[in-house]
Amino acid sequence: MIHDFIQNIEKLHTTELGTKRIKNNLSLETEDVVLWCKTKILDNNAVIEKRGKNWYITIEQYQITVNCSAYTIITAHKIKNL
Repeated sequence: MIHDFIQNIEKLHTTELGTKRIKNNLSLETEDVVLWCKTKILDNNAVIEKRGKNWYITIEQYQITVNCSAYTIITAHKIKNL
């Protein structure tokens, strides 16, 4: 299942609101939030798990949430207590 997610990584996208939310939550300066997320998801240290209708990717101090069927990045935030 994770293999299918990685195989379809090019489908990954977000909305304009999603871009603003992710940049704000993570204090990112980058304009290409989707590329930033793809890079994190493809990192060998990323932990990817499916729960319900979403993928949850944990890498470094970040958690990225992606809708399983639409490949939409819903949100990303810093993990507290690390």
